[in-house]
Amino acid sequence: MRLRTFLAVLLLFSMAALGTACGTHAHEPVEVDELTHRCAICNMAVTDDRHAVQIITKDGQPLLFDDLGCMYAWIMQHGSDAIGAAFVRDYHDLKWLKMEEAYYVYDAAIRTPMAYGVISFADEQAARSFIAEHGSGMLLTADDLAEHTWESDHEHEHAHGHDHGGEQHHDEPHVHTEPGDDGQEHHAPQGAGHGA
Repeated sequence: MRLRTFLAVLLLFSMAALGTACGTHAHEPVEVDELTHRCAICNMAVTDDRHAVQIITKDGQPLLFDDLGCMYAWIMQHGSDAIGAAFVRDYHDLKWLKMEEAYYVYDAAIRTPMAYGVISFADEQAARSFIAEHGSGMLLTADDLAEHTWESDHEHEHAHGHDHGGEQHHDEPHVHTEPGDDGQEHHAPQGAGHGA
């Protein structure tokens, strides 16, 4: 399965590079419409945020995903033959980036909509700064994503209200309710290294 995924992603990057070199790379990202766009894998609403990613097929059809892990699940299921381009969002300014040009950070503690824990950055320094600031994380390139183990921590996701029905924003710190010495419940934020 990993070899198939690696070959599909390698083919995707090769097609993107060839299209750019030939000047025929006309595929552009579409704007997210939160009222109508649904993830092509999990069917959850796609939020216009730093986690939204998309594939534009060779015939110009957009496929949107609420999490980078969902996009990789789609590639594993369908291959890359129909892919014209793939785009991710910069974590800081939300600009669309070509997937093959971005840098990524993985940490199971990073909260993403479907709990895959991978976020994207426009440049390597921004990704390294995020890791340094949060004290954990693994720097990945687009090529590394093909070898990445795409496992969703759904237990973590649902235990903390991360599913799309939860009211808590994906990037807000977790808040746990704990009984105090006085018998009353008190809210205590979970560790600082846990937020994205």
